[in-house]
Amino acid sequence: MSVLVVGLSHRSAPVEVLERAAVSVPDVPKLLDEMVRAAHVSEVMMLSTCNRIEVYAVVDAFHGGLADVSAVLSRHSGMPLAELTEHVYVHYAGSAVQHLFAVSAGLDSMVVGEAQILGQLRTAYATADETGTVGRALHELAQQALRVGKRVHARTGIDTAGASVVSEALADAATALGGDLAGRRAVLVGAGAMGALAAAHLRRAGAAEIVVLNRSVERAERLAATTAEHGTPARAGTLDALPAELAEADLLLACTGAIGTVVERSVVAVAVAGRAGRPLAVCDLGLPRDVDAGVAALPGVTVVDLIALQARLSTGERGAAVAAAQELVAAEAQAYLAAQRSAEVTPTVTALRRRASDVIDAELLRLDAKLPDLDDRVREEFGRSVRRVVDKLLHTPTVQIKRLAEGPDGSSYAEALRELFELDPQTPAAVAIARSGDVLAALEARSEER
Repeated sequence: MSVLVVGLSHRSAPVEVLERAAVSVPDVPKLLDEMVRAAHVSEVMMLSTCNRIEVYAVVDAFHGGLADVSAVLSRHSGMPLAELTEHVYVHYAGSAVQHLFAVSAGLDSMVVGEAQILGQLRTAYATADETGTVGRALHELAQQALRVGKRVHARTGIDTAGASVVSEALADAATALGGDLAGRRAVLVGAGAMGALAAAHLRRAGAAEIVVLNRSVERAERLAATTAEHGTPARAGTLDALPAELAEADLLLACTGAIGTVVERSVVAVAVAGRAGRPLAVCDLGLPRDVDAGVAALPGVTVVDLIALQARLSTGERGAAVAAAQELVAAEAQAYLAAQRSAEVTPTVTALRRRASDVIDAELLRLDAKLPDLDDRVREEFGRSVRRVVDKLLHTPTVQIKRLAEGPDGSSYAEALRELFELDPQTPAAVAIARSGDVLAALEARSEER
């Protein structure tokens, strides 16, 4: 069984394609269930963000697993498989591990180094776990990816600037409003994680007031209360209040995660008509877009969306911190894969030692039958001597095979051992199940040593 990644992101697809493939929060469990019921998928989780849809699956065959996952994505998006595959990227086995670690470190993000991806990855794992589509393999991989992400951010300073898609969008909005958000009135449509992040940035920028609008007014009230506690005036309401609030606002930031338009052109047009020429900055960070595309054509309105951000950020520099992060991710991926290969050969080694122990026991029983009057002390010493001889004979081969197993061809050594000693292939499998968590334990030990 190997890990397969099938995904679309800002690096592989235009925003228009990402919108069609976008998966809303309520739909994630349904798609996970569809995938895990497929013939070649045994575990699966999905990472769905404003610029990324990725599936991590444990599959028994590359082509079969790819076909199963792609079929579900194609059905959900309504895109023919041929069209979808033009924008999909695929990683398998070791490449899949390194890709996930790079994602967790923020190296594959639109804003390189952003830390929000860690929370999104944690949510993706929790959703899959609650849905029942996570097993031992994905549990170990996801937990290690979260550790690697934290380690990269802590050791490399890749996120020193604290940049994110939200902060970059607000920077563009500030430019459109004359270079500063201080004293501005802002309307947030959406009270989720991005809305909370936007509120925090606006507080630090000195916004005069923040109005939080959401379908669930309770969530809007919680975010508004938190904002007010930090010293920035804030109010909450439902989406029905949007026309009135827009007439007085300088900035609108929408990030609901809903499927379909939330901010209609007609609503913004009415607000613009009563603004007496005052500029309005609109940040649309929804995927699919929350704001009607026609809003950008309204006089005095500047729209900052994922397409504009993608174009601006695609030429960003990759400095020393990014290079250090890439090296650390590569080292962590190699260590994880080596630990996995070592853990895979351990059950075979255990089976070999059990086989040797069984042979010794059988021979000692035969000795008892042939020499029933043998002195007990002699019998015990003889048994200890035989076990010491076998242990010494097996010591070097078992140590060496564990070392060799950490290399790229590690699995072939385990297979050779099973062939040479005619080990029951079911025995290592049974031991492997009992040894759940060996990979993470080995990695944690290595991390402590470093």
